[in-house]
Parts: sequence; C-alpha cells; structure tokens
Amino acid sequence: MSYQAPLADMSFILRHVVQADQSWAQCPDFAELDADTADAVLEQAGIFASEVLAPINASGDEQGCTWSPEGVKTPDGYRDAYQAWVQNGWGALACSAEHGGQGLPNLLNAALFEMLAAANHGWTMYPGLLHGAYETLAAHGTDALKALYLDKLVSGEWLATMGLTEPQAGSDLGLVRTRGETVDGAEAANGVPVRITGNKIFISGGDQDMTDNIVQLVLFRLPDAPAGTKGISLALVPKFMPDGSRNHIYADGIEHKMGIHGSATCQMRMEGAQGWIVGQPHQGLRAMFLMMNAARLHVAMQGVGHLEAATQGAWAYAMERVQMRSPARPADAPKAPADPIAWHPAMRRILWSLRARTDAARVFSYWLGVRLDEAHHHHDAEARARALGDVALLTPVAKAFLTDMGHYAADEALQVWGGYGFVREYGIEQTVRDSRIAMIYEGTNEIQAIDLVQRKLLADGGAHARDLAARLLVTAERAQAHESLTPFAHALRTQVSTWQAAIDALVAQNAQDPERAFDIADDFLHATGYVMFAWSWTQIALSTLDMPSVAGGRSAEQWLQSARYGIDWVLDQASVHHARLQGDKRAVPML
Repeated sequence: MSYQAPLADMSFILRHVVQADQSWAQCPDFAELDADTADAVLEQAGIFASEVLAPINASGDEQGCTWSPEGVKTPDGYRDAYQAWVQNGWGALACSAEHGGQGLPNLLNAALFEMLAAANHGWTMYPGLLHGAYETLAAHGTDALKALYLDKLVSGEWLATMGLTEPQAGSDLGLVRTRGETVDGAEAANGVPVRITGNKIFISGGDQDMTDNIVQLVLFRLPDAPAGTKGISLALVPKFMPDGSRNHIYADGIEHKMGIHGSATCQMRMEGAQGWIVGQPHQGLRAMFLMMNAARLHVAMQGVGHLEAATQGAWAYAMERVQMRSPARPADAPKAPADPIAWHPAMRRILWSLRARTDAARVFSYWLGVRLDEAHHHHDAEARARALGDVALLTPVAKAFLTDMGHYAADEALQVWGGYGFVREYGIEQTVRDSRIAMIYEGTNEIQAIDLVQRKLLADGGAHARDLAARLLVTAERAQAHESLTPFAHALRTQVSTWQAAIDALVAQNAQDPERAFDIADDFLHATGYVMFAWSWTQIALSTLDMPSVAGGRSAEQWLQSARYGIDWVLDQASVHHARLQGDKRAVPML
C-alpha cells in the first residue's frame, strides 16, 4: 500500500479552515510566516515521507529489530533514513531559534508527524520523543546540561527516550521503584549528580543503532522521597558519558509486539547508571509532563496519519476492484460485466465514512496545533491564557478520540479489500496492527478520559468547557446565516447543547456521587470528540462558500459532500454516548 502526502487537503485546511496564517499574524515569533512558506515546508516533508519512509515501511515491519548483548539493530534502511532526517533539519523544525532550531510553529510539526506516521509508524517512533525531550531540558535543565545536550537534541544528532513505567507500575507512576542516590560532593558542574539503579519496560528507542548516543530521561526515587507521585524525581541519563565512557544502562531485550515491529521497544536495566537531576528533587513528574503532553499530541497525529493511510488506500483500491453489478450506476458508466466496488452502497458508506472522519480529524488536530502555538506565542496575555485552556482541555480528547478513530477506521477499511486485506501484500493489515498501540501508550485512552473529566472538567467546575461551548456556537450561528448550511448549524447546535447539559450534570452529580465521573468518563470524552467533529465539518462547509481552487485538490462540492456525510451518517454515533451521559446511572458490577 503506497502513500502520497495529501498536500492539497492539508493546504486547504491550513489556509481556509483553521486559517493558520491569520493566527500567525497575531504571534510576533511567526509574524513573517505566510501560507506559501508553510506549503513549501510541507511539500518537502511530504517528499521525505512518501519517498524515503514509505518504501521501507513494509520491509521494516517484516524484518523488525534484532537484539544482542552488544545492542539493538534496527531494520535495513532505518539508519540511512534517519541521517537524511537530520541532514534536512526536520527535528529542529519547531525548536526555538535561540537553541539552533528553525522556530516554526508546532502546527507545522504536527502536520509533519501526521505524514511520518502515515508513511512509516515504526520508524517515526524514534524521533517522536525528540521535541518533548528538548522542551523538558530547555525548561528544567541546568545551563551546563543544556550546553552538553540541547543542541544535540535540536539537531537530532542524538535521540532521546523517556523511562517511565516499570513491570509492577504500568500506568501508576506512583509505584515506581527505580532508585537513585546523589553522589557525595554536593553540586557538580552539570547539576546534581545521581547514580540510578532499577528497571524500565516498554521504552521506545531505549537502544538503537541510528545515533551515536541516546539521552534517557528517567523517573526515579531518592532515598528521602515521600510515597506516591509526590516523591518522583527526574534525571538525564546518557548512554555514553561526556568523556565517551559507556554508562551503566543497558537494553536487556526487546518486546515482540503485535505491530510497529521496526520500533525497538526495550527492557532497560540500570546498575548505578550516572546522571543528573533535571528540575527539582521530588518534582520530576511535573517536569516530565512537558515531554508527556508533547508525546500525547504526537500520538494524536498518529491517529490522523492512520486515518489518512487507510482512507487513501481504500479509495484507490475500491475504484480499481471490479465485482458484481451495482444496484445504481453513474449515467455515463461503460458497459461491463461487473462494476467497481466503489459504486456499491455498502462500500460507498465505508469510503465516505473514512473520508469524513479523516477530514474532521485533520481539522480538529490542526486547530489544536494553532491553539498550542497561540498559547505560547500570541501577543495578548488573555488570548494566550484562553488558548492554553483549550489545549489543556482537549489534549486528552485528541489523543484518545483520534487514535480510536485511527485504529477502528483502519479495521473498517480492511473490509474494502475483502480477503486480500487479510494478507500482508496489500498493507492494510499492517496499519491495523500498527495503529492499535496508539490507544495504549502515553496514557491509555481510558486514563485520558479520567484526566479529561477529573483534572480538566471538574477541577474548574466546567468553566472553561462552557466557555469553549459558547465559542463553538458562534460557528453554528455563522452557518445558520446561509440557507444551504442550515443542516450543519442544526447538527453543531444540537451536539453543543447536549454536551453542555452533560457538563452541568457531571458537575452537579460529582458532589453526591464521585464515582459517577469515573463510570462515564469514556462516554464524555467521545461526546466531546464528536462535538469537535461537528464543529470541524461545519468549519469545512463554511470554507467552501467562497472556496478558491487548490491545485490537485478537491472541489468545493467534494469537500461539502464529505462534511455532509459526516453530519448525516457519522454523527449518529454520538447519540450512544449522550444517552449514557443523560440516562439514569447504570450499574458497573464490582469484580
């Protein structure tokens, strides 16, 4: 299954749907960036994804990684692809110019990683943590640590990983047992030195042969640490020390996984490994959240990438595959013994559903990228605060909802190939396998739902969610002003008002029944996701009213068909979640 970056679609959404260039004009750091420059950046990224990464996707999956006591070997072609990545400066795209980066918006970095994941998810795992490691070290590292490691991370010369979970801990980082002791001699030149002993599991890129060094950011406990998450510290632990000596951190093996076989998921062992504390002692989780939140947004883009890959492949195959006679045929259809399966209603439903969800996912995620950039770069402090609230509220939604969509859409798309989809040669079965992990790592989707309800919604009594709802309704009012878009206005208004009722009910019920929020957290997250999809389809519809032609792109009518299919057919799924949120409490039996 080949991949071609959907540059025309991406450009249309950037320019006309989320209007990124208008946002950049309000951000002094991006004031000189225009849409033409952004298109040029994405065009080159698309060439890298389509011509460098996509050709080694299937072979990397089949070959996988190999482990030996000397280290991990990645699939053929991975190292060369990574060197091309470094030479073209892709890792530095959204890093500050102050640190040697290109200083471009996070939105462009998100679009880049959508293409990377669509073309080769396994390879993309290696640079996927670089930006988060850069942000964490830039914000919390000592000047000496920054001098040693920051430019290497920005350039991509060295890769980074994060060592969080352990066999007994899973997602409960409060159970982390890895221990560290400060080295006698108080402060050292690079910060507070520590020696760390313990084991970590599921460490993506914990070892590899693509870079000469690996920077590990490791969670651990000091001897005087309080129990739980309040006692966790963070350390930078390199594979090779500044003097070139081998540090005592080793990969004892690699996981044999369902998918992303090209990604080395390692079991790591540290035996008095040397490192330095990053940030303050016992506040490591706070520092690490910069890296984890960046990772969650990257995982959300994996969901969009999987949607695009599945949609692109299914549409192409359905137009070529001929089977039986369709009950309805285009008026100009030639005489033939059988028709393309794309004409059959059952296939049309799958294909349009794939297209509608991909469009909405891209709009939602790109808009969130715009808000992330505004949260850090907008000239107005109030605008920055509101944007930051949007990012905090919707990051768990993007991570969970879009990865759900990415996996289940790939699974549904496989049906278009029939029996051929179940065999390796056609590629869709790899997308199904690879996409499944995105629902699990960087906090399972169930944990994202709890985070959304407990920490983002109930923490402020639903205030920011209500503020967002009011702004979404403005889009419905804009659509209502155009008779042809009345169905979109009605659909969006219905979704938002139902969501508002769920917010009010959750806030009111929480005082009397705290367990209620946990029971229906997943339904609330999905309801929120469908609110954002309804808004995305409405934004697309509004953008088609005076739509300029985009070279190689879809027409206004084609965009509108997809958006209309979304509100007519896909949005019905939201009613299941709303029914659970509005109905009487349902028993969840204890096991």
